[in-house]
Amino acid sequence: MTDKPGGMQIDPDLVRQLAVLLDDTRLTEIEVQDGDRRVRVARNISVAAAAPVTVAAAPAFAAPAQAVPAGDGAAAPPAASAADHPGAVRSPMVGTAYLSAEPGARPFVTPGARVAAGDTLLIVEAMKVMNPIVSPRAGTVRDIFVDNGQPVEFDQPLVVVE
Repeated sequence: MTDKPGGMQIDPDLVRQLAVLLDDTRLTEIEVQDGDRRVRVARNISVAAAAPVTVAAAPAFAAPAQAVPAGDGAAAPPAASAADHPGAVRSPMVGTAYLSAEPGARPFVTPGARVAAGDTLLIVEAMKVMNPIVSPRAGTVRDIFVDNGQPVEFDQPLVVVE
């Protein structure tokens, strides 16, 4: 099927597969690219359910402010800023993160582990393809932000390597 003469060829089966993948992974958006062809499938999500969470979060901010003199609130900001760390390894795609090669196997890395450039940190499965996410540099794994089998979004921080 073509949008207009000389336009991009649309593959309805690919669009259906991407829609099914959205349903299976409960993601809101997926985009794939093959050469010059790019297909994006997205769904609208009702934000009504998010409003109570935002309202409920307001009291949580008040508690750490009271705890700052005791020193407990000082630990929270570094954890929140870890995703912005220059050593953060981000997901190059939408998919499902796996911390080991197969169920029951030991994870590729754990916090505190030393890694070399090119070592596999985890796998992101997208459209039934297992994509290894490798360390861009040698260092120590500081944080792992995802759980095994967790859906991940494009550009989501996965791991910090220092």
